[in-house]
Formats: sequence, structure tokens, C-alpha cells
Amino acid sequence: MAAESDTAPVPIPATAAIADAAVRLGIAVQTAPVSLVALLPGRPFAGPAAPVTHLGSVDVLLETIDDAPPGAVLVVDNGGRDDEACVGDLMLLEAREAGMAGAVIWGRHRDTAQLREIGLPVFSRGAHPFGPRRVPPAGTAMRSAFLDGVTVTAEHWVVGDDDGVLVLAAGDREQLFAEALRIQTVEGAQAERMRGGSSLRDQLDFARYRSRQAEDPSLTLRRYLAETGGAIET
Repeated sequence: MAAESDTAPVPIPATAAIADAAVRLGIAVQTAPVSLVALLPGRPFAGPAAPVTHLGSVDVLLETIDDAPPGAVLVVDNGGRDDEACVGDLMLLEAREAGMAGAVIWGRHRDTAQLREIGLPVFSRGAHPFGPRRVPPAGTAMRSAFLDGVTVTAEHWVVGDDDGVLVLAAGDREQLFAEALRIQTVEGAQAERMRGGSSLRDQLDFARYRSRQAEDPSLTLRRYLAETGGAIET
């Protein structure tokens, strides 16, 4: 039997913290289109990408769910179409029951009321009552997705929360998550001290920064914070 520490879930950093970590570490992270919005705010998710290009039939979605690793995020490329929904309650219930962590739809969904009951975190371009009315071509599933130019393959991880969706290389996840969680810890402590009466300017010794910046106009707040261990990105 695995030890409890081996099975404890890894905390999901906020996308904002991951973005800050990416800047600090110089690691490329892609942002999904901002036109994608959360159907269920307040439900962050993260997992390996399970991408697929939708061709008008659910068979490719079922294949992708069937082959997805535990905790994966279903990423469906429907070309950002506004004239149809490409997923509904049955497909996303199937994804939930298969243990998937969430879904990102470059297109539209339907069965909104049922999706809220199902509770699987979903990002999409919004709702549309019609499903596909086109005749799908025969063929095998295309296991990749393009979110308005953002490439998603099985080599990526997807993270989503109320600030949006990030796509990152799976090999960078551990380093990015560790730095993002560190940033969150520092900023959380700063916020707690602010609530106790210590201003952010006092904590960052902002008067010292202004004094140094007057002597060296090339000094930026970002560089100053990096030198002093501050966590705020500007």
C-alpha cells in the first residue's frame, strides 16, 4: 500500500502564479484564447492534455476519453465555430465518469443546465442549442488541438481557473508548479501582514527602492524585487 504522502494530491497553483513563475524562470507558457470562459467559476483544474480535433461526430471524442490517462483534461478543437455546439451533457458526463479533470472546448457547448449539475470544469466560447448538422468524414481521431493558434498535444499539461487557461510543456510542469507555489506562499504571507496593518510599501521597503532608483534610474521594481526576494510581478 502506498504511503499517504505518495497519494496526497499535488496542489494546483493559480494560473497567475504559474504565469509569474514562467516569467521568472524564462519558460515559455501558452495562453488559450481569452474568449474561452469558465462555465463553472471557482473550480480550478489541471492535468495532462487529451487533445482531439472534432470533425462533426462524437466517436473521436469517445476514443480520446477512452485512451486518456487519469486526471487528463479533454481539449476539443472545433475550429472556434459559433454555428454549433460540439459537446453536451452525455459527453462531459462520460469524461467526468472516466476520471477526467476538466474540458477546454475551442467552440461551443450545449445542455448548459445539465453541465452545471455534472460539475466538470468546462471552458468554452459559450452555449449554442444546435449540435453538428454537417456530415462528418470517416477517419481516425486527430490527437491534437489548435486553440486559435495555440498548439496542444499529448506532450502538454493544461491548467485552468477563473483567470483563464494555460498550456505548458509537460516536462516544465514540476519546475513551474514549484516556483508558482513558492510565489503564492510569499504573496499570501504579504497579504496576511497587510491585513494586520503592515502596508505593502513597508514590506517591500519601497522608500529604499525609490532612493536607489533615484541614484540608478535603470533600476526597475522587478529587478529590485528579485534582489530582495519580493514576489510581485509588474
